[in-house]
Amino acid sequence: MTATVRNYALPFLRWSTGLVVLWQSWLTFRFSITHLNASGHSSVLGHVRFVLSGAEIFAAVLFLIPLCEKIGGYLLLVIFGLAIVIHTLHGDLGGIVVLFVYAAAVFACLALRTESARP
Repeated sequence: MTATVRNYALPFLRWSTGLVVLWQSWLTFRFSITHLNASGHSSVLGHVRFVLSGAEIFAAVLFLIPLCEKIGGYLLLVIFGLAIVIHTLHGDLGGIVVLFVYAAAVFACLALRTESARP
């Protein structure tokens, strides 16, 4: 792999992951707004979905800002972890797969950023 390709690989991974997570979070946030007034168990899930997706939007924006990338990345990892637990408790294994891929991409960005920042 050439040095030029290597120089663009990490920013491409960070931006593509950040934008996809931001878009998916926005879709979930928008969907959860319409279900906040539901009754019963779906109301609780609507509020949890609303809070998690809102926090995920905030963390994704931080992840895309170079100076805040580390904070946003760690916040995203925590949010993905919480979402994985919630999906597991509800038996939604399809949602878990996507969250693991997002977490792996964010983890790689953080690890490679830290490694490349060392003298």
